[in-house]
Amino acid sequence: MKTADLVIAANTVWVVLAAVLVMFMQAGFAFLEAGLTRMKNAAHIAGKNVLIFGLCSLVYWAVGFGLAFGDGNSILGTSGFAPSVDALLGVAQAPFSFFGSIPGAGAYFFEVVFAGVSVAIVWGAMAERAKLWVYFVFGAAFTIVYSVVSHWVWHSGGWLYSLGMQDFAGSTVVHLQGALAALAGALLLGPRIGRFGQDGRAHPIPGHNMPYAVLGTLILWFGWFGFNPGSTLGVASGDRVGYFAYVALTTNLAAAAGALGGIGTAWLALKKPDIGMMLNGVIAALVAITAASGFVAPWAAIFIGGVAGAIAVYGVLFVERLKIDDPIGAVAVHGFSGVWGTLATGLFAVPALAANLATGSGGLFYTGSFHQLGVQALGIAAVGAFTFVASYSMLWTMKALFGIRAEAEGETAGLDVSEHGQAGYPELYPRLYELQRLEERLGEAA
Repeated sequence: MKTADLVIAANTVWVVLAAVLVMFMQAGFAFLEAGLTRMKNAAHIAGKNVLIFGLCSLVYWAVGFGLAFGDGNSILGTSGFAPSVDALLGVAQAPFSFFGSIPGAGAYFFEVVFAGVSVAIVWGAMAERAKLWVYFVFGAAFTIVYSVVSHWVWHSGGWLYSLGMQDFAGSTVVHLQGALAALAGALLLGPRIGRFGQDGRAHPIPGHNMPYAVLGTLILWFGWFGFNPGSTLGVASGDRVGYFAYVALTTNLAAAAGALGGIGTAWLALKKPDIGMMLNGVIAALVAITAASGFVAPWAAIFIGGVAGAIAVYGVLFVERLKIDDPIGAVAVHGFSGVWGTLATGLFAVPALAANLATGSGGLFYTGSFHQLGVQALGIAAVGAFTFVASYSMLWTMKALFGIRAEAEGETAGLDVSEHGQAGYPELYPRLYELQRLEERLGEAA
């Protein structure tokens, strides 16, 4: 076996391992989202992570992977749809010439788990009131939208890649896209019953299990070591062997700073060290460092993470003031922090690290030039406009034709029972109608 073959083998082992870690993030989303919502929707909320990942895996194999990474033009891939055995076993060969160090199958597995994460984000802001069929239709459609943007930013032929946009693992591609689709859904669905009173005041609807949310956050933190370090796509990056370890370090520093930034900001803004805000701070920091993890120094990673923790707190409060019901905080945590992380890369990218990754140039802090920051801003604007318009248009059409929100009776009883005919907590089933009557009275009083 040649040395080049050994390198490909090592790269493939690393990428598949990283993909498994990213796939495990679906478990983190299941715990986090179920914990932050009510028990009458727990099975529905957790179970949709299995549903959407299964759906996304099939759509991405059939269409998405080709659109994202198939050989094509600057807008989209035009080959590699429903790839064959030869295409998936080849290395640096058409239709997936972009992947020069791993076979097509390894590339598909790594990229599909990223698509699955972006789709999972969408339902956070739509939780507890969307019909089940919407998951199937919009989940498939959004996978395609996601794939087109992936080509722009991550494929060497993509137009934003050619401009030098730096988005190492997807603050914009994965997280901002998911958040914007989530925002479109939240706007079209409207708030949950009882979330806002007739006087406009917000009525808290607390989640039912904070330990679930804590466990989900820890799983996501753990899985992120596949998300960011795995995006090296190999055991060496540029002239640096084991560069993924450096990416893991910046990822961890940012998350740690986000935890402190979240709980500290909550203590100042809310007059209490809110646990939920601390968890939001961790995830927001991980979202923000996702773009920057391969480009910035450790001190910058800490700064980016700490600021993201604060953004999560004030972002959640801002979205609430706009009367947008986002049960999981997806818009603030994945959207606002995704924007911050992408722009922060344009501020703090170390010139030597940008050169090592052969992507873009040094940031404003080091070079005094606004060029890289401008490219980052352009990428955010282009991706944001395309994703939000496409998502809103599709969901608006679905709403106009068939309706996307559960009936009031089903929403009040809980989606576990109304959509699936079973309860996440069966021993509490006799109390469901008692809770329904109580919520109806609260809604009338509001």
